[in-house]
Amino acid sequence: MNLKGKTVTVIGLGNSGVNAALLLCDVGAIVRATDSQDTPATRDVRKALERKAIKVEIGGHTESFIKGSGLIVASPGVEDSSPAIKWAAGFSIPIIGEMELGFRFCKGRIIAITGTNGKSTVTGLIGEILKDGGLDAVVCGNIGNSLCGEISRIKIDTWVVLEVSSFQLERIDEFKPKIAVILNVTDDHMDRYTRFSDYFSEKLKIFRNQDDTDVLILNYDAKNLRELGGRTRSRVLFYSRSQNAGAANKIYDVSDMKLKGRHNVENVLASCLVGSVVGVKEDSMRNTIRDFKGLPHRFETIAVIDGVEYIDDSKGTTVDSTVRALESCEKSVILIAGGKDKHSDYSAARDIVREKVRHLILIGEARDAIKQALEGASEIHIAKDMLDAVTMAHGLADGDSVVLLSPMCSSFDMFTGYKERGVVFKRAAMGLKGRLQKA
Repeated sequence: MNLKGKTVTVIGLGNSGVNAALLLCDVGAIVRATDSQDTPATRDVRKALERKAIKVEIGGHTESFIKGSGLIVASPGVEDSSPAIKWAAGFSIPIIGEMELGFRFCKGRIIAITGTNGKSTVTGLIGEILKDGGLDAVVCGNIGNSLCGEISRIKIDTWVVLEVSSFQLERIDEFKPKIAVILNVTDDHMDRYTRFSDYFSEKLKIFRNQDDTDVLILNYDAKNLRELGGRTRSRVLFYSRSQNAGAANKIYDVSDMKLKGRHNVENVLASCLVGSVVGVKEDSMRNTIRDFKGLPHRFETIAVIDGVEYIDDSKGTTVDSTVRALESCEKSVILIAGGKDKHSDYSAARDIVREKVRHLILIGEARDAIKQALEGASEIHIAKDMLDAVTMAHGLADGDSVVLLSPMCSSFDMFTGYKERGVVFKRAAMGLKGRLQKA
């Protein structure tokens, strides 16, 4: 892809947009960048990019800034409803995503992982499996630094372990992973997609350009994925927690895993299958799995107070992820849930809530919608913030219960992201533990 001397406009100045702009600058493009927000962060970004002779506008998009571009690179969070996207379409300017741009300049072989739940854990574990197995691996994408930001580190023999979201897949064109993994696709992002089928279709783009030299790995236990075998030109491999999906050797015992939760058995199976495909030895994988503790804010025990375990599953931003977390709890649960409403079907959790949840404490924008969907399935309480929720949970808990933060929602009504939400939960729990020890 030759962009030297071509005017390219980047829309959105988060991590993806900034790295796209810098990569474009490195390859000789005439770069512009625009963001709808005017914040201290975007002002700092503007100063940094302007030092690279990149023209930047913040606080809104203008039609004149888009006009005359030869290419638009959109960040994942930029929707089709954005005026900048509409102007670009009106001027018939090609639009690609940041991940597509990165792919065009990527020399390595890509392992792309997507799914509604578990993709960060699987991406991180695959990265560790490959590195421990002696392979050169770069872990990037939705899990942290964007693909564009890692291009300088990627060589021809590098395995690029890439976490991929539906938003990133919306604007691909030539993107073609050597190995694609779909873990599961359940209800999510209904604030962005009109129908579940629209969301599902975006996920399936991950294998759209694959051919018979590529591999597609699917979760056999997910019926909507099991049926995809005939829709791809790539070689399809299945993994399953409940079925014998193919010839397999025993690599590890579940009891040896540091990762908690039944859902993580699926995540380990998917990761091992990728490791096997790229030639990592079983002994090496076994050691990696044994030592892998998982990622923060994913079913992570952060405190034990008066015999009650406090579990941070702040990354549980979908109904299905909360269902999976509840399935992994052996004791009765005091569940803290709620956040920014993504218009999910919260009633899908009714059966497991009735079975496992003794008390449901709701916070955030979605609390009324969740309350309405789950009324009668558990005793419901409303808390004004996270500290209030944790204090309330402590008063309701005993040694036969666990306190679980698994919100079913995104965090942007009250927090900057799921990480901050998890940190605030942990801080509240540890503060409670400290006060009790002094009493």
